Amino acid sequence: MDRTQTSSSIAIIDGRALRLRQANREDVISVLACLRDLLPPEHLACRVWEMVERLDLSEFYIDMVVEEGTPGAPATDPRILVAVWIYATLQGEISARRVATLCVEHLACIWLCGGVTVNYHTLSDFRVDHEEALDHLFTQVVQRLDEAGLVEFKAHAQDGMRVRASAGAASFHRQATLEKALTQACAEQTALHQSATGEASSCSTRERAAQERAVREHIERLEAALTELPAVRAAKPAAERAEARVSSTDPQARVMKMADGGFRPAYNWEFAVDTACLVITGVEVVNTGSDKAQAEPMLGQVNDRCGQLPEDWLMDGGFVTLAAIEAAEARGVRVLAPVPEPKDETRDRYAPLPGDAPAVAAWRERMGTAEAKETYKLRAATVECVNAQARSSNGVYQVRVRGRAKVRCVALWVAIAHNLRIWMRHPYQPLTTAVKEPAGAVG
Repeated sequence: MDRTQTSSSIAIIDGRALRLRQANREDVISVLACLRDLLPPEHLACRVWEMVERLDLSEFYIDMVVEEGTPGAPATDPRILVAVWIYATLQGEISARRVATLCVEHLACIWLCGGVTVNYHTLSDFRVDHEEALDHLFTQVVQRLDEAGLVEFKAHAQDGMRVRASAGAASFHRQATLEKALTQACAEQTALHQSATGEASSCSTRERAAQERAVREHIERLEAALTELPAVRAAKPAAERAEARVSSTDPQARVMKMADGGFRPAYNWEFAVDTACLVITGVEVVNTGSDKAQAEPMLGQVNDRCGQLPEDWLMDGGFVTLAAIEAAEARGVRVLAPVPEPKDETRDRYAPLPGDAPAVAAWRERMGTAEAKETYKLRAATVECVNAQARSSNGVYQVRVRGRAKVRCVALWVAIAHNLRIWMRHPYQPLTTAVKEPAGAVG
């Protein structure tokens, strides 16, 4: 029968009988298309895939057990998952459920998957289960950009960004409440075990397994919260230690003062940024609202990744400690950070104090010069812009994963995507030639 006849019908519009071709979604059609031809070569997804193929992803294959001649379904190629997460992050999507939906609805994500089906659990687990491999991948990207001449070591800037945690404010409890909840959860677990060995219940095996898993994970979180309690107490003044609270859903999250002046559970993301091309050279996630102890570890991280340190290290007053200044000067790095206003208004702000170490005295005098003040302006124009871009372009307002290690994985994805975006803006600066196929890759 002619398709045009089957899909046409009569519709009465304003008293007139109109013959229309209307949608018939029960119809079966054949669509012949090559995935390769669905996107133009200059499309962002195509460029992301091109870069992923040039990177060494062999560490992501190490834990795979599906080898030729062994039972089990083939594993998803990590290159697909890396490419999908980088593309999604560049598009501002950091929700695994949302990315899983895009993999069946969005043409670019369908192209990246190349006919391989991926579900929410695969995407979610892959994002946070490879912290060490992600860390090395980030280092690899930084080194490739350095080889391409996109990283300079004149000045680097460091800044922190507080990102809301998955935990809610109501999940924070004192020790007595946590212990009571743990006792109840253990009793519930015992009851479930007893019912499993008793008479047959109406619950299926799958439902019972889900119940047991939920109770077990609840107990693990409560135990982790009680383990975190001493550290939270130690960070508080002696008079407030009895009131210390820890989240029962994300024990490593801490209540921090946010940019709008409110207090919410959060993590502190630390980025180090090269001020020349805005390449991120260091990433860390901490659960302290203060930045005072973060300068020296970040200097060590940048040195390990890049093999050298910049001439100048720019940071705001929140990072300034005399120990950090001395440690940086010992590494041959000049610190550019604001000198606090003296309590005595008659004293010269930039004059060394009698007890200052040579490095601290030099820092005070340096910050009084026009050259240092001009260079310090780069901090606000670089690392703060990177933080703002992470929020606006990469969707980093709140993370849904729990635990510092998993949150750090999300931060690493953001940093990798950010750096690859910079490379894409410099098409005449190739990373390097393509690497070999990873050993053991699934064909």
